[in-house]
Amino acid sequence: MADEMLLTREGYDKIVIEHEELVTVRRKEVAERIKEAISYGDISENSEYDSAKNEQAELEERINKLENMLRKARIIDENAIPKDRVGVGLKVKVKELGTDEILEFAIVGSTEADPFNGKISNESLVGAALLGKMKEEIAEVHVPDGVVNYQIIDIFR
Repeated sequence: MADEMLLTREGYDKIVIEHEELVTVRRKEVAERIKEAISYGDISENSEYDSAKNEQAELEERINKLENMLRKARIIDENAIPKDRVGVGLKVKVKELGTDEILEFAIVGSTEADPFNGKISNESLVGAALLGKMKEEIAEVHVPDGVVNYQIIDIFR
């Protein structure tokens, strides 16, 4: 699958839950808002109707996006991933060389990336540099300000 989307089980489940919420609950709520707005009469100058129709369009766009993600999803079996090398679905503890800073990252697919919560994409500069590395190896990350070197301290689930 050329456009496959790597997801952890947790990430896939979050998408499924959001999709089901939007389809079963939010769609009905928006349909009710449209129905109510139509009951006010002339829809040509009805701001409630316009607002509800805009919300419906945004909702359908999000539903389509989630369905596309689910179609392209490839769930990473975290238990089948060997822990001897950094890979998608694993966590890694690194030491930034030249400092005493210890960082911990979860390597995830780009859809699940949340750098502020320690989840970095396998396609990011840091994620790509760490992929395939083993304990004690050094990952050289080329960033706009130069080069940052991370030594792998631990790899775990």
